[in-house]
Amino acid sequence: MASPTVAANAYASLAKMMGSSAAAGKPPEGDGPSFSAVLKDALGSVMESGRKSDAQTVAMASGKANLMDVVTAVADTDVAVSTLVSVRDRVIQSYEDIMRMPI
Repeated sequence: MASPTVAANAYASLAKMMGSSAAAGKPPEGDGPSFSAVLKDALGSVMESGRKSDAQTVAMASGKANLMDVVTAVADTDVAVSTLVSVRDRVIQSYEDIMRMPI
């Protein structure tokens, strides 16, 4: 399990990534949300899930939370982070495939 310092550093990194979304030029024309907006929402939901998990863990340590709530919050965070890592791996694999394409 991650220590509080590791978790705080991870949250700070995600917050920095979300805050520094600079758009060069005009956004694409279309009715749907932009890729950066979808990515920002996904990162925000992972961060929120982590915060809830940490809050439940602290509440459990102080005797104010139910063990089942803590386990559920930690499991939700684990699923969110695993999904985010899978998407990241797929994006990197796609980028590498594109870079290997002949011009």
